[in-house]
Amino acid sequence: MQELLEKIDKSRLPKHIAIIMDGNGRWAKEKGQDRLYGHFHGVESVRNIVEGAGELGIEYLTLYAFSTENWDRPEYEVTGLMELLVDNMRKETPVLKKNNIKLHVIGDIKMLPQNARNGLLEVLAETEDNTGMNLIIALSYSSRWELVNAVKNIAIDVQAGKITPESITQDTLQAYLTTSAFPDPELMIRTSGEYRISNFLLYQLAYAELYFTNVRWPDFRKENLYEAIIDFQSRERRFGKISEQIKHEAITH
Repeated sequence: MQELLEKIDKSRLPKHIAIIMDGNGRWAKEKGQDRLYGHFHGVESVRNIVEGAGELGIEYLTLYAFSTENWDRPEYEVTGLMELLVDNMRKETPVLKKNNIKLHVIGDIKMLPQNARNGLLEVLAETEDNTGMNLIIALSYSSRWELVNAVKNIAIDVQAGKITPESITQDTLQAYLTTSAFPDPELMIRTSGEYRISNFLLYQLAYAELYFTNVRWPDFRKENLYEAIIDFQSRERRFGKISEQIKHEAITH
């Protein structure tokens, strides 16, 4: 693990990493257990990766915990997941405070059961003054829900005369997204061998580097995070330009 860590250029870290934590259910099935067993062990990975990102100095880490589509899963799994979520949020609060991590949540939290919502709001309140890494949990989230919501709110403000249709730009839309306070992710990691974005940060990932690994989320650890960052640092990020332009800009700056 130390060898991997030494390969990372600390001056070129992605400011924001987003992760689709996939494979809990399949991991459990492979071990002859039910899906909740996988989710339970996935919590260990969250703890390990949050710690690893914090140690490196990553400023923003977004974890896709539960999509709006996940509400259609079997009731026992959804109920178990919500209980697991609330229990662990409460348990981890002292760790978040000790490590100066500020928690944020993006998503339609009105859909959460009342006890889960209350527990979540308590943790958000307890970490709101922290000034270290920003940990963003995407919960009851889907990008299409977010975009529709943003468009509705823009329409309301146009109707109220707060903005004019002519003045709407990319920046306007960005300001109405649930992620308006955060920079766009530069690196998106998806575990468990699926090659999809699955309705996650569709607008924000426009120029992100995408990294896919076959490792199931419950097995994903710091060394896997380091490998993803090393891969990210080996890529040339052009943003629609050509290599020669990027090299020239690097020299002149």
